[in-house]
Amino acid sequence: MKAVCGYSALVAASVALDQWIKGLVEANLVMHEQVDILPFFALYRTYNTGVAFSMFSSVGDLPLTILSVAVIAFVLFLGSRSAPGQTFARIGFALIVGGAIGNLIDRAMLGHVVDYFLFHTPVWSFAVFNLADVFISVGAFLVILEEFVQWLRERKARHSDN
Repeated sequence: MKAVCGYSALVAASVALDQWIKGLVEANLVMHEQVDILPFFALYRTYNTGVAFSMFSSVGDLPLTILSVAVIAFVLFLGSRSAPGQTFARIGFALIVGGAIGNLIDRAMLGHVVDYFLFHTPVWSFAVFNLADVFISVGAFLVILEEFVQWLRERKARHSDN
């Protein structure tokens, strides 16, 4: 717990930024109206009652809320087991927790998650997502990166000992 709690300011900032932007989206974007920013990127307000890619949207709020809390607890547990020198992993765990809390707040308060980023082409579009999802994805990447770098260091050390 101490590892991720040491990054509690990053968790708090992630949640605050996520909730602030979602508030702006709710106040200023018309539902299901695409606002093109770049030829491949738009703002598009929609609601997700499930998890990633709207999976499990039919199970209801309570099971998804319980699942979210369990995931946050598990990530906190993993973060608590990270070594002090694993800075990328610790930042990653903090971003995952911050993003998960941001989406949990939406689910608990609104019954859905507010999504608004859309990558698209004229014939294809990616799932609509939000900043909390970005924090979770970047956080997961940082944790994996830390593990990969650690694996390379250990491999190099084993080979240099031979």
